[in-house]
Amino acid sequence: QQLHLTEEEKRLLAQEGVTLPGTLPLTQAEERILKKVRRKIRNKQSAQDSRRRKKEYLDRLESRAAACSAQNQELRKKIQELEKRNGSLLRQLQALITRTSNKAAQTGTCAMV
Repeated sequence: QQLHLTEEEKRLLAQEGVTLPGTLPLTQAEERILKKVRRKIRNKQSAQDSRRRKKEYLDRLESRAAACSAQNQELRKKIQELEKRNGSLLRQLQALITRTSNKAAQTGTCAMV
């Protein structure tokens, strides 16, 4: 049987200075080396996936933070508008109270039939 290696496996084997035969079966030592190389590749892929997931998570958090910040700014603006309106209504109420309390008590006549 033919031993099929990926380019990544070939590169790592060459990096470690190991050459494997092109056919099966492999010796125990060769199998250990191949397993070690494949484990390195899986670990590398896992680390890349982990970094990608972390980046996506941080991007979502940043997006949510920006949305919350924008909403916060809108709410602050609305609070200012409501405080201004509240002050205006309070002044109108005080003016109305002042006008009604300054009038002298009116006396009226009542006729009973």
